[in-house]
Amino acid sequence: MHALRQWSGARVRAWRPEERDAGLYAASALFAGLTAHFSGLALYRQWGELAVGPYLVAALASALVGRHRARRERLGLEPEPPTGPEALRQPWRPVRIVIFLFVLVGATLGPLSLEVAWRAHGNPAAHVQPEDTVINQHAHLLVVGQDPYRLPVHDGRVVAAVPGQPVYESFFPYLPLMMVFGLPSSAKVPEQLTDPRIFFSIVTLLVVFGALAMYRGPTEPRVRTLQVLTVLPTAALPLATGGDDMPVVALLLLAMVLAQRRRPGWSGFVLGIVSAMKFTAWPLALLALFAARTADGRRAPGRMALGMLVVGGPVIVPFLLHNPHDFIENVVLFPLGLAGVASPAASPLPGHLIVSAFPALHRLLPITVAAVGGVVLVRHLVRHPPTTTAQACSLAGWIMTVAILFAPATRVGYVLYPINFFVWAHMLRQADEVEVPDRLAAAQVSAALD
Repeated sequence: MHALRQWSGARVRAWRPEERDAGLYAASALFAGLTAHFSGLALYRQWGELAVGPYLVAALASALVGRHRARRERLGLEPEPPTGPEALRQPWRPVRIVIFLFVLVGATLGPLSLEVAWRAHGNPAAHVQPEDTVINQHAHLLVVGQDPYRLPVHDGRVVAAVPGQPVYESFFPYLPLMMVFGLPSSAKVPEQLTDPRIFFSIVTLLVVFGALAMYRGPTEPRVRTLQVLTVLPTAALPLATGGDDMPVVALLLLAMVLAQRRRPGWSGFVLGIVSAMKFTAWPLALLALFAARTADGRRAPGRMALGMLVVGGPVIVPFLLHNPHDFIENVVLFPLGLAGVASPAASPLPGHLIVSAFPALHRLLPITVAAVGGVVLVRHLVRHPPTTTAQACSLAGWIMTVAILFAPATRVGYVLYPINFFVWAHMLRQADEVEVPDRLAAAQVSAALD
């Protein structure tokens, strides 16, 4: 088995970038096709039907470009592809950029635009996930001066805030800054211009492009990260259907790039913003403290933590102090499935299957997983604390994987977090490998001048 992994790994590493693109786009087409035929959500099926064609075209085009390059190399019309470190510094060829932009429009922005238009002119519930409706409603409560976390209760039980809506839409399982994306819905403009998915997508794309522009490392890991966050199903599906997790991961990426560039204060500032949006940002935000470094290599967790507190504290604390009971019910107990109201989040993952088969474990399972996982994590942090942003991302990826697998109420879509964290770990590790020799050379020059 080990020999097989080595052989397959060597084969994949020998592929040209276009051939790897072809594999990714072909796998995405397969995913979109399966989603179109087997998903239980009509919204997901619509995305699959719209995206499968662009992915297939991109896979075919990438394969043809790779084959054309190989033929020219055999004829001596094009230099052989470099190997080793030089291969990582190759520029992103224009033809790959054109194919990327085609997929961005065909699989991400096109389906998003159609779903937004269909929602405004048809059945709203059929063309958007409940999260966007919840964000709009609670942002409107904030605009009119009401507490967005106050739960409507009748005879001791939470009831629907709006007659006819499911009870779970009375909960707001996000932290306060997420309401920013719902504020435009209170403006008197056409509905299709205020859909939260528009603003999720704009913020995601701007932040991702900005973060990767700041990245100082090899080209290929940067391209893979861009694809995962913009055109592959890990981004295209959530942006077209819901999207609230996408600006979270985009801002986390920016924070990790800043931390890797040894700017702990600015990284903490960004982490404070994203930590005031959703709790899913907290595992990586806390682990990043272990990797905080100044330009001269000194640990600086205090500087990063200060940046986080300056932003996150004034946003979160007032809502918590104003109504601590309802705040905890909304942002902690409800996402964990402990609020006594069934969440629409359900996936055939171990945690959900266990509590479905044994309802008595509904509260015990998350408590047990948290306790056991916490002990294991503390032991790991004592023995092997992450010292780089790459290590922090990798550890956060494993934490999120376990949490997703064993949470009583979760969605398969949450796997975009560990997938992104593992991809970033590879990218940031490559950047560290490039920067370490540069820092050593600079230090040697400085010592010689002294």
